Amino acid sequence: MYRTVEETAEYLGMPVEQVEKYILDGRIRAVHDGDQFLVNQAQFSLYFEQLETAKQLIEDYWSEPLPPDPDIKDED
Repeated sequence: MYRTVEETAEYLGMPVEQVEKYILDGRIRAVHDGDQFLVNQAQFSLYFEQLETAKQLIEDYWSEPLPPDPDIKDED
């Protein structure tokens, strides 16, 4: 399914200007129909998979308890 630049920006949760810059830089593939750029949303499936993986790794990191410090000396 093809989306306009505005719809793509909303779908990705980023500003329209940034999406336009990424299209012009070639980081997002798009088709120009003579009037506007159209972006195929299927190219973002890997992006969202990697985003979910990164979120899970961060959540796992922060939920892991701190190990006891072996250098702590008991003063008693």
